[in-house]
Amino acid sequence: MLDWHTCFLEIKGIKVSNLVEKFRDYSVWRRAVMTALERYRIWIAAAQLSDPASEQRLARAIGQLAEDKMTVAFVAEFSRGKSELINAIFFAGYGQRILPSSVGRTTMCPTELLYDETFPPSIRLLPIETRAESRSTSDFREQRHAWTVMPLDISSADGMLEAFRQVSLTKRVSVDEASRYGLYNDGDPDQSGAAGPDGMVEISRWRHAIVNFPHPLLKEGLIIVDTPGLNAIGTEPELTLNLIPNAHAVLFILAADTGVTRSDIDVWRNHIGAGAGRMVVLNKIDSMWDELRTPAEFDEQIARQIKGVAQTLELAPHDIFPVSAQKGLVAKITRDRHLLARSRLPALENALSAQLIPARHGIIQARLLAETAELAIARQALLASRARNVVEQLVELRSLRGKNRNIMAHMMKRIDIEKREFDDSLMALQVTRKVFARLSMEVFTRLGMDMLKKDIAGAREAMESSIFSSGMRDAVKRFFAGIDDNLLESGQKIEEIAQMMAVMYRKFSSEHGLALTMPMRFSLDKYRDELQGIEQVYHQQFGPAAMMTTSQAVLMQRFFDSIASRVKQSILLANRDVEAWLKVVMAPLEAQIREHRLQLKHRKQSIARIHVATGELEQKVAALEQMQSELEMQKKSLSALEENLKNSIMHALPSLKAAA
Repeated sequence: MLDWHTCFLEIKGIKVSNLVEKFRDYSVWRRAVMTALERYRIWIAAAQLSDPASEQRLARAIGQLAEDKMTVAFVAEFSRGKSELINAIFFAGYGQRILPSSVGRTTMCPTELLYDETFPPSIRLLPIETRAESRSTSDFREQRHAWTVMPLDISSADGMLEAFRQVSLTKRVSVDEASRYGLYNDGDPDQSGAAGPDGMVEISRWRHAIVNFPHPLLKEGLIIVDTPGLNAIGTEPELTLNLIPNAHAVLFILAADTGVTRSDIDVWRNHIGAGAGRMVVLNKIDSMWDELRTPAEFDEQIARQIKGVAQTLELAPHDIFPVSAQKGLVAKITRDRHLLARSRLPALENALSAQLIPARHGIIQARLLAETAELAIARQALLASRARNVVEQLVELRSLRGKNRNIMAHMMKRIDIEKREFDDSLMALQVTRKVFARLSMEVFTRLGMDMLKKDIAGAREAMESSIFSSGMRDAVKRFFAGIDDNLLESGQKIEEIAQMMAVMYRKFSSEHGLALTMPMRFSLDKYRDELQGIEQVYHQQFGPAAMMTTSQAVLMQRFFDSIASRVKQSILLANRDVEAWLKVVMAPLEAQIREHRLQLKHRKQSIARIHVATGELEQKVAALEQMQSELEMQKKSLSALEENLKNSIMHALPSLKAAA
């Protein structure tokens, strides 16, 4: 039985890569923050400072940390060494190749390497025939019966390698069948000669592969995406619309011996492009090793290659990393430090870790700090409200010392007046709640899945009935315009709710002394931007110059199926966020209203008892003084807990501190 964890972490004689070290530190940080959040959640619940909205927010924050993923995608034309580079960076500790790597095409379908503890170690394979259906790969993820599942024997490296070979399997189908899947375009000169004498075309046996096994980094949330050749970028919507755009890092691999081809340039400009987490790898520099050249001559030759690639792709030279994945893999397996240095693989690993981990760490930090700050403000306000009410009761009761029964009766009447005024405000709040409910319903009607399904069906029908590519593009434009209108209208309703709640917050703060801060704002703009980006990808893929052929029409419809799936995911997330905000925006006011009503009730009961039996006065004063002391201790404990939580979130990763 192979000890994957040990063989991965320990390559004797070679330092564990910076990428691995930072990823482990990041995972330790996530777990520490989750522990601090859970401790905070338990404490505020025990102190009766919690409510359903805060419970939901804390549970969501903990859940997001637990499910946090980081995706690294490898994109290249075939025979550029993608799979070998993945082996060298992530799997060298296993002592041999895990992903198949040989001359020619070894990855025929998009392949995700991840770990999901709800599945046994296995390879799930989605048959290519599913491309004939009006559903995207994402739509099939939850349909277990649609996948072919092969067990993965993690006790045998040879067995794993053999299982991984599934992703390179192909089959021969007729031209008509390939066209129906959107995999053959009779108008493409590069594909016109693909059919053999028998009229058959070679295609991948599988549409998508998900490899699930307990690799240490995969267990910590890393997802590795291995893509087929560049021609798949234009034919597989899942890559164009989902896997590549959503990857936290994309490694675009070129070959040092071939340089930048026209297809490389097209994919870089149209689907990847310069930006955060986008890196270019110039692989196979060992093909340029020559015993007759000096190291200085070799370095000069590499520098010229880098300069040429940088100019072509419009990048800075330092964003291009020359490596030999194959020699780096060999060096790690044979523990040859000199060969590893010569492969230049450590420089790429360091750059990848420097861009990937700190960026993700910073994003999660900022989100958690904002989330916990809002929670802390609401908890402190509630505790301050309790302390203020205790002080008010103490002032009232101490003023009763030596007073006659008429004064006590007068004070009871004053509390009754205060309660009636408060009840009048609650009546106004009831009207606000009705408007709140109506506006919320209007928001969810606009964002509802029923309306979205109707829009998708209408767009799909319009595309199927069109005989021109321009008609199909117009159908997609109308679809996105309708979605944008819905988001815009929903956003206006949300702003109306926010303004209405701000009025109520000011009213209760000024008239009844409640310690309320203005409700946080919420916007759907990020979802509008996201959907505009999706639409742009579609129109970029099928611009005005697109010629209408049968296969092109099929491909346009396949892309729309994936677009519809992405839009569904985005609108579902928008619904979830709106629902969470609607609960949160009312929660602080509701919590303080409950607290204020309870304190009014207690004040009246206290004076009523003392009105009957004046001997209870000192007893009640002592009880309130004790309560005041306990609240002060609670306040200190809460502040300390909040400071601990903030420190846990702000904690720098040890490997980042060492690099600073």
